[in-house]
Amino acid sequence: MEILRKNREIDHVRTPSEPKNAKRLIQKDLKKNWFVYLMALPVVAWFIIFCYGPMWGVMIAFKDFKPLLGFADSDWVGFKHFIDFFSGPYFWRVVKNTLLLNVWGIVFGFTAPIILALLLNEVRSSKFKRTVQTITYMPHFISLVVVCGIIHIFTANEGVVTQLLSFITGKDYSSLLGYSNLFRPIYTFSGIWQSIGWDSIIYLAAMSSIDPSLYEAADIDGVGRVKKMWYITLPQISPVIIILFIFAIGGLMASGYEKIILLYNPLIYDTADVIASYVYRRGLREASLSYSTAVGLISSIVNFGLLWMTNTIVKRRSESSLW
Repeated sequence: MEILRKNREIDHVRTPSEPKNAKRLIQKDLKKNWFVYLMALPVVAWFIIFCYGPMWGVMIAFKDFKPLLGFADSDWVGFKHFIDFFSGPYFWRVVKNTLLLNVWGIVFGFTAPIILALLLNEVRSSKFKRTVQTITYMPHFISLVVVCGIIHIFTANEGVVTQLLSFITGKDYSSLLGYSNLFRPIYTFSGIWQSIGWDSIIYLAAMSSIDPSLYEAADIDGVGRVKKMWYITLPQISPVIIILFIFAIGGLMASGYEKIILLYNPLIYDTADVIASYVYRRGLREASLSYSTAVGLISSIVNFGLLWMTNTIVKRRSESSLW
């Protein structure tokens, strides 16, 4: 008891000096690394001005915003726009399409770069490996508008993909972008073609840090290449895969609207219209700024909830997590 009492007294004495020590350490670090902090200033300023500053504009989701009246004089309407969206005729359509497109992207688009990286890691010819990497990287540097133009040409009446599909199935097709059931495959696999090489870089970088002695031990035991991939390579890069998977789940309710707007048309709205494209039409084309802001806010909140939930589950079952 005496020892405990003395420890409490010591803690009581130390507590007031801790802030001073922390302040002194911060001042010392600022003085020592002033140039690093100076270089970080533009980045911090960019985030404040362009990311956090505009956030206050989200309040128009709770107003009947009129540009001529401004933020302050527009009338408050509470959750009216949120209720309109949930009870609107397009709610289930855009939510379902957004989820399905992203599920397709996770099932096929998320796994494709991992498979490519695993295969490239097993290639012994550096010349062949560089050639494959160059070919698969190139689509990433093509403008999205050009990519969508290529997709339109290939899926037109006389396009290569249309003719190939007609040859395989024995059916005559007009433009493939006029069929609702073909939009998701076209969108997903064109996305894989565009990003598979670039996305595989991070997995190849993770594989380069694997201890070679693990492979040498496996060679001595007579382990084949497939088993080495399964029991050595994949477990070693699993933290990277888990982190990227959490990010992918965190974007489950979001889709890039640019590509969809460049590809879709009213004939295939039932499968191609997603939350982002719906927000674009209502917000910019119909000038319903408050309504589109409310829809975008719902999407962001759901994405944050999915990110937090996935990270919590992964944290309980593995050692990797975002926080």
